[in-house]
Amino acid sequence: MNTSDSRTKGSKLIEHRSIDYIPEAERHGSLFSQFTLWLGANLQVTAVVVGALAVVLGGDVFWSLVGLLIGQVLGGAVMALHGAQGPQLGLPQMISSRVQFGVYGAIIPLALVCVMYVGFSAGGTVLAGQAIGQLLQVDNTTAILVFAALIVVLTVLGYRTIHVMGRVSSVVGVLAFLYLFASLLHGHDIGALLDNKRFTVGSFLLAMSLSASWQIAYGPYVADYSRYLPKSTSALKTFLAVGVGSVLGAQIAMVFGVFAAALAGDHFAGHEVSFIVGLGATGTVAALLYFTIALGKLTITTLNAYGSVMSVAAITTGFGGKRAISGRMRLCFVIVMVGLSTGLALAGHHAFLKEFSAFLLFLLAFFTPWSAINLVDYYCVTRERYDVPALFDPDGRYGRWNVQGIAVYVFGVLVQMPFLSTGFYTGSFAARLDGVDISWIVGLFAPGLVYYVVTRKARAAQRERANVIEVGLSEAEGS
Repeated sequence: MNTSDSRTKGSKLIEHRSIDYIPEAERHGSLFSQFTLWLGANLQVTAVVVGALAVVLGGDVFWSLVGLLIGQVLGGAVMALHGAQGPQLGLPQMISSRVQFGVYGAIIPLALVCVMYVGFSAGGTVLAGQAIGQLLQVDNTTAILVFAALIVVLTVLGYRTIHVMGRVSSVVGVLAFLYLFASLLHGHDIGALLDNKRFTVGSFLLAMSLSASWQIAYGPYVADYSRYLPKSTSALKTFLAVGVGSVLGAQIAMVFGVFAAALAGDHFAGHEVSFIVGLGATGTVAALLYFTIALGKLTITTLNAYGSVMSVAAITTGFGGKRAISGRMRLCFVIVMVGLSTGLALAGHHAFLKEFSAFLLFLLAFFTPWSAINLVDYYCVTRERYDVPALFDPDGRYGRWNVQGIAVYVFGVLVQMPFLSTGFYTGSFAARLDGVDISWIVGLFAPGLVYYVVTRKARAAQRERANVIEVGLSEAEGS
């Protein structure tokens, strides 16, 4: 089917574009919506739990807060650099991997990212099901199915609706966390908590790693939600809108987690939803807190579902050389991906989900080198100049398999292994650091440097053919 004939302007409620290039005539949105989307996506219970881990695993309040903030800024910068690509490329994030890995080679990280999205969605669905079950007074199975139906609807509606969700969840989240902080800290001496300083290198690095990894995990899909912005949008302003929103939202939630873990101890760990709602006692306030928890998970799980659909579409079109998928196929992908995560949520008992979450954290090690390679290629090697039509042509300039890119990627994964620490696997060097995971630091710098060295000469020749790229962009605009 002719993709341009079957799609309407961005004013329609249901999104018709998929992985294809967004022409300038269909660009819309504002930087403020980028800020609110990522602020709202991070003001949620899972971020609270991540922050609490810094204390639960042995850190003190003061240095945990400092470590979380530093990791947040470092990881948020990586995440926001990906987000700034959206307006320039007008494409979903993972499509650009075809430049570094080849049209077929990009399927390697795409397949892994699909597994990660489904797994994270399953864990979020379990938490959301608990909140919805209490809110609607239904059993967990019914609550999970209700949540899944909402995810399907929101994902089908697509980009514009997702940004509306971001604005709503950011307002609700900020109000909820103001109340939660006031309730939690009422009657407690915050100064005394902050004065109890027990700095250890291991605990400090752990706090940094928790927040940095949280931010880096957004890298594979952050540009999906900025690709409709006008191409003239400032890259720096996009970087700041995305990064500040994400860092601020996550830090607020994680700071609450630190204080909750320090003050509540065993009453918080493992009972996060009930503890948070307990701060509102009963009645209307408790119901509103359940609603807030469900809304926060609804926002981030919709992002996961939408990102997974973009990735599956990128995989299937890679083999066929197509630039888009039909609306019917897009709906099928949504149902399949949401169905998989819902099935895991329904089947998973707590022990299973704990082990599966450890496996998912292990998978994050496969995306840090991807992030490094993608950013170095975009900003330092090709310098933001991609031939868009060639991204959809296995016989084009990027080829089927980019052996250099794939080899550097494999190196980037392997070099992290000694520094990796999860419930699924712990490397030898991480064991010497009492289980502190610093693999993300190695995974960012080592493959990024190697990729720059081995590809810059070849890419320099391609940059000189700028007229080909400009023609390609004109073709994409007309498609």
